[in-house]
Amino acid sequence: MRTRPSVVAFDVVETLLALEPLASRFTDIGLSETALRRWFDRLIRDGIALTLAGDYLPFPELAVDALHGISERDLDDDSVRHVLDGFGELPAHPDAEPAMRELADAGVEMVCLSNGAAQTTANFLARTGLDVYISQVMSVAEVSAWKPARRVYEHALQRIGVPAEQVALVAVHAWDCHGASKVGMTTGWASRLERIHPRAFAEPDVTGDDLVDVARGLLALPLR
Repeated sequence: MRTRPSVVAFDVVETLLALEPLASRFTDIGLSETALRRWFDRLIRDGIALTLAGDYLPFPELAVDALHGISERDLDDDSVRHVLDGFGELPAHPDAEPAMRELADAGVEMVCLSNGAAQTTANFLARTGLDVYISQVMSVAEVSAWKPARRVYEHALQRIGVPAEQVALVAVHAWDCHGASKVGMTTGWASRLERIHPRAFAEPDVTGDDLVDVARGLLALPLR
């Protein structure tokens, strides 16, 4: 039986950080708003593919390659920079702070585990005021592998310093929760992005419409 976690590890991009405002920068350079989704999906695909092949490139490098890859024309350096600079302005999803506040009030420690760069995550947390809730930021760059590779979660558990059964991974990506479940972590999946949980992946321990629902579900688990 799953019990209430003492630590919650949040995914960052799309779970905490809202990508949607970046769409206007795609239209600024002559691409469609739908290119945002194609770009991010390709970025994640390529990161996972490299990991499966035993290789690694960091988020910023793959972000540039993916942007060129989904474009129907050659993009100059200024256009690429215009899109990627938008990351420095992206807001938090409105459910992020209330969810963290509920966890903090219950004495639950919180960390971030991202496929993105640690400094980018730290800047985002500081800009949005979420940094007051987060005790540490971890990036897949520390193990040169993208989530959902097993060694990413194992490394995170080593950094956190508590057993897997006391840590929950919270994300809006079912594949991320699936990866965390394979090392014994509790999983909390918010459905606001994917809506329907893919049958291919392990059922999450807690499901909610948003991060607040997930936080409350985790807190409702029995104490050890």
